[in-house]
Amino acid sequence: MLSLHEWLLIGIIVTALVLIVSNRLRSDIVAILVLLALGLTGVVTTQEALSGFSRSAVITIIGLFVITEALDTTGVVKWIALRIRRIGGESEKRLVIILMATGAVMSLIMNNIAAGAVLLPAAVQIARESNVRPSKLLIPLSFGTLVGGMATYFTTANIILSGVLQENGLDGLGMLDFLPTGGLIVIVGLAYMALFGRRLLPERETLGGNFTASGMSRTLREMYQLDDRLWEVRIPAGCELVNTPLMNSGIGEALGVTVMAIWRDHHAILAPPPTEVVRANDYVLVLGREDRVRKLADWGVTVGRSNGTGSKHDYSVDLTEVVIPPRSNASGKTLKDLKFRNKYGLTAVALWREGRSYRTDVGLKPLQVGDALLMVGPAQSIKRLGAERDFLTLEGSHVYQPPAPHKMKWSLLITALVLLASIFEIVPIAEAMLIGAVAVVIAGCLSMDEAYRAVEWRVVFLIAGMLPISIAMTNTGLADKVGNAMVTLLAPYGDLAMIGGMFLLTMLFTQVIGGQVSALIVGPVAVTAALQTGMAADAMAVAVAIACSAAFLLPLGHPVNVLMMGPGGYNFGDFFKVGIGMTILTLIMLLVGMRLFFGIV
Repeated sequence: MLSLHEWLLIGIIVTALVLIVSNRLRSDIVAILVLLALGLTGVVTTQEALSGFSRSAVITIIGLFVITEALDTTGVVKWIALRIRRIGGESEKRLVIILMATGAVMSLIMNNIAAGAVLLPAAVQIARESNVRPSKLLIPLSFGTLVGGMATYFTTANIILSGVLQENGLDGLGMLDFLPTGGLIVIVGLAYMALFGRRLLPERETLGGNFTASGMSRTLREMYQLDDRLWEVRIPAGCELVNTPLMNSGIGEALGVTVMAIWRDHHAILAPPPTEVVRANDYVLVLGREDRVRKLADWGVTVGRSNGTGSKHDYSVDLTEVVIPPRSNASGKTLKDLKFRNKYGLTAVALWREGRSYRTDVGLKPLQVGDALLMVGPAQSIKRLGAERDFLTLEGSHVYQPPAPHKMKWSLLITALVLLASIFEIVPIAEAMLIGAVAVVIAGCLSMDEAYRAVEWRVVFLIAGMLPISIAMTNTGLADKVGNAMVTLLAPYGDLAMIGGMFLLTMLFTQVIGGQVSALIVGPVAVTAALQTGMAADAMAVAVAIACSAAFLLPLGHPVNVLMMGPGGYNFGDFFKVGIGMTILTLIMLLVGMRLFFGIV
């Protein structure tokens, strides 16, 4: 029979999972509500409810964010990306191996979301220069960062599982606990992607370097489906729009139609500002649904098509794709809120989100991390946008320039020392990371304000708020009961079957709620089950941690997958098609690693 506290805990966990999966509330808000609910119901004490903020796991994660930011700010990551571009060549197979391996290596020492974000522009540029579709490279890059996270201590789920062991009075995990087994998975994953996985990737183009509105490339039309949305509107003398600024015309506000350019006196005005006054005999290139654009005829204008069959005017503009990266201040805001067109002189004509293109009211949609925006406008405006850290501009000459390249040696030296201190356990890992974070600030790699901004506080509050669940599962005995059920189900088949079963359970949770939450919920159960059977609890913790990074089946399982969706033009099925093989091989190599390095039979 379950006790009252166990029933309360189950209710709190189920409610939290429903809220996270349904996206009704942000995950960090849900975590704080969990913390409060556990404390107020007496499932844990007030001190235990708040203890997550003082845990070594949280301190380690904060330090990791700061050191990762220092590597980016001082240009280490950009330097690596440039080297990749030089050695990549034009071989698709070679590029897949190089990008996936680079993502894996960078994830050994930095947050894998950040690793994916900083390598994304380089990968897209490499694709363009090598005549290889971005869709052939970005899933390998994403999966590379995921398998790299399996081979290091410095992954959020891995850090959490180490903490779960310590809560049970055992030694925590270190770098060398993950590297052997994770390294096997990295090697086999590279081989799979080079030989088989890349053949399952879609052959899709996303964006070209330049286009003309009256003669777009076939691949661009297919990607963003703009061909049936472009119209050329002639403004005759006497029309009510003559001598009216665009901001007062009602074209955008009333009809939701985007003005992309104006043809006047034999030249095009690209991405005209809202203050631009419409004149008689102008030709206005607009983007919008036919039913909305046709309403312009009631205002006395002539509406025609501009899809390459009707227009004689060449509205030549530069085109770029812009991705919303993690920690962007643009997340949650609309382009209208950001006054984007006024500030940058660029027009957003389409948005790609989760395998779908949106071409109506783009400026009114709240932006999300991973959104890809198709922008048109003058080259100098694109270059100016490329200097902003809130946007990833996928153009080689416009990418973000690190502000402190002269401090590169300091950031590398400090990172190396932190790694050595962690690997050889000279000091506890949490202290090593905190020392490293302070050191990069003192060395001038980052200012203190930049260090604060570098921390993904949503993740910090998510982990700190959900950690009391782990304590509650142990204290109430729920972990013992669930662990005992798993032992009854799997133990008769041996310890490797236990490992495999826990891997599959955790991996399925990860596809839906992410690896961080999965580690907090499954981790205590898995460790308890290991202790009940007498098997090595550290081996079980490593297996569950690796499963938390096995987000290969659905893009929503990990933010780095979401980041690749827009630029790669992927849909959900693309990840499953390639990821099922990666999942099976990860499980097989995990079991091999458990046998070789932990003696599990």
